Formats: sequence, structure tokens, C-alpha cells
Amino acid sequence: MPVPFRREPTERDRRNDLLLAAVALVSGVISSGLSSLSQLYGDEQRPLWTAMVYVTLMAIPLAFRRRFPGTVSVLLALGYFTAVTLHIPELFVGNIVMFAGLYTVGAWMNDRRRAFLVRIGVIVGMLVWLLIVMYRDVIDQAHKADVAAGLLSPYLAYLMLQLLLNGLYFGGAYYFGDRAWNAAMERAVLEQRTADLEAEREVNAAQAVALDRVRIARELHDVVAHHVSVMGVQAGAARLVVDSDPAQAKRMLEGIEGAAREAIGDFRQLLETLRAPGGETDEPGSTFTLDDIEQLASSSADAGLSTAYTVIGDPVTVPSIIAVNLYRVAQEALTNARRHAGPGARADVRVRYGSGTVELEVVNTGRAVTALRPGLGQLGMRERIAASGGTIELAPRPQGGFRVRATVPLHTETAAPAAQSARPRARGMR
Repeated sequence: MPVPFRREPTERDRRNDLLLAAVALVSGVISSGLSSLSQLYGDEQRPLWTAMVYVTLMAIPLAFRRRFPGTVSVLLALGYFTAVTLHIPELFVGNIVMFAGLYTVGAWMNDRRRAFLVRIGVIVGMLVWLLIVMYRDVIDQAHKADVAAGLLSPYLAYLMLQLLLNGLYFGGAYYFGDRAWNAAMERAVLEQRTADLEAEREVNAAQAVALDRVRIARELHDVVAHHVSVMGVQAGAARLVVDSDPAQAKRMLEGIEGAAREAIGDFRQLLETLRAPGGETDEPGSTFTLDDIEQLASSSADAGLSTAYTVIGDPVTVPSIIAVNLYRVAQEALTNARRHAGPGARADVRVRYGSGTVELEVVNTGRAVTALRPGLGQLGMRERIAASGGTIELAPRPQGGFRVRATVPLHTETAAPAAQSARPRARGMR
């Protein structure tokens, strides 16, 4: 629910009000002196000291006009009414001050209903008073010939001019006060929208940074966990056979060398992506396809985990981001199998093309998993498949081992037949 708009004077506004009161006082003193000398009211004019008191009493409320607009406006109207009724020799500054008071009610009074009633009350009261004065003057001047000269007599024209000037005077104060209030309200709304947009921009920027950090962490985890796991297993096996079978140890060391090169290549791709202008890529540092999963299975077999690779169904073209995510899921699943399945375990990697879907299943035998311990690898797999719009199953097998099954839907326009063999392929890596 939006907060109601309110105007509160600042310290600068209050200083300006004090300055306006001082200017009104000095101007009123000068105006009173000139009005007294010019015999503004003739023989009925009050002494000059009454004008000095009057302008002082009219100037002081101006210092508080924005803090108490309704009260100040009523006091100024009563002061002006009193001065004119008693023929105090000062009119011009009093008119300006009363205009400022009426304007301030419209521009600064937060209770809009009360602002309307105060202004209407002042305007109606002054209009009634003006009509009474005009009627009295007409009665007093009725014996003069030029007053009774008809509708276009000079005196009647003067009365009509007085009504026109007062209409413009009070109408202008009312209109410009409302206009100032509306302008301030529009400015406040614009400032609030600007602040909201800035806050939203900061949130979006923070979210973008957090997402980038998650993506980079996920990519680093996949690269490091896979390659280091392969190198660790092969290094341990090479150490065991280095004396009895140097040739086998040499092949294992070559595998370690190849895994290190692949890791360096993956790191280089990731760093190049991070340094690229804009950094707008679907997946940083990754250019894998589903066909590369076969090489992944082969590397897993070389690292000591007997792995079979199978393609089921008619292969179709898979979007790059989906292919990369499925590749990383297979990589993480095989890495976990090598680390936790135990000796003698084997794994099956199956890529299954269905009607508008592609499925990756990695099943391994080995030790029974009694409790699923969440970790960064599982979190990364879930995030990748969720980002691709698919589902993933991570569950231990009752007979021992673990199953990872990810299913991702394919859009019709991207699931075009690929130029590959339509028959299932099976590869056994020992």
C-alpha cells in the first residue's frame, strides 16, 4: 500500500520563510510611510504607528507559514480585514502577504480537505465582506449624479473592476497553491520510483554476481574433481606396479599426463571466457557435446573403473547448453563412482534419445550407500539440470552402488536428426 504523500519543510525552507518575513516587514514599513504621506484614506486615516504595528503583526506569521499554513492564512486574512476596516494606511504589502498565506495553504497543507475548507472559508468571507462594503458605498454615494447615470456609470465600472481583481487575486492564490502541491507530489513519486529502480538495480547486480560465482564454482569443481581424481587413481596404481610392470606404470603415467593437459585446457577455456568482453556465454569454459561423453567413459576406464558406454535411440542435435550440462553430470557421476564405489566396481553410462527428450543414466555397482550425503557435486548436478528445464534422480541402489538419471526436454525446432548412426552403440571399457 503506497504511503500517503506529505510535505514537510526543510531547514532551508524555514530559513527562506524567515527571510520572507524580514522582507515583508521592511517593505511594509516603507509602504506604510508612503501610504500615510499620500493620505490613502483621507480624513478617516489612522495614525502611522497603527500601520507599523499592523505590518509587524502581518510579517511575523510569515516565518511559520509552512509549518502552520492554515492558522497563518486565517490570521493574515483577519489582519487584512481589520486594517482595511479601520483605515490603517497600508494596503500593498498586506495584499501580498495575504496572497502568500492563501497560496501556502494549497501548496503545503497535508490535510487536503482542511486545506480546501480553509481557502474556501477565507475566500467566501472576504467576498461577503467586499459585497457589504460595496453595497454600503453605493448607498452612501447614491445621491451623486454619476452613480445614478445607468449601467455604464464610472462608479459601477469601478465596482465591477474591484470584483474582477478580487476574483483573479483569490483564484490565482488557489490555483497556484494546488499546482505547487501537485508538482511536489509528482516530484516525490518520481524520486521514489528512481530510488526503487536503483535498489532493484543493486539487487539485480548482486544476484548477477552471485550467479556468476555459483557458475564459476560449479565449473571449477567439475574440472578439478574429475581430473584430479583421475590423476590420483592412476598415480596410486602406477606406484604399486612400477617395480613389477614398468610398461603398465608407464601407460598410467601417460594417462596422468593426458589428464593434466585436459585440466589445463579446461582451465584455459574458463579463464578466456572470464576475460572476454561482456562475458556473455551460455556456459563458461565449456564446449563439450554429448559425443564427448564416450571419451569421458574411456578416461574413466583408464583410471581403473570398468565403464560401458551405450547410446540408445536415434541421436538428434542437442542444444549446446544442454549438452554441456549433461556432460558435466556424467563427469561428476563417474568421479563419485571412482571415489566411493570401491575395488571391483563397474559403471554403465547410457545416453537415451526419446520423443522430445534426452536422458543420461550413469549406474555403478560397488559399496552400498546407506545415507545420501549432500555435497557440492550433487548440488552442481541438480543446478545444471534445473537450468536446462529437466529433472534428475540421485539415489543409491538396493543391491549396492548408485544411480544418476537426468532427463531433459528438447524443443521441437532443436531436435533435428543428427548425421549419426541410428542403431544403438555400445562400448565396453575395461
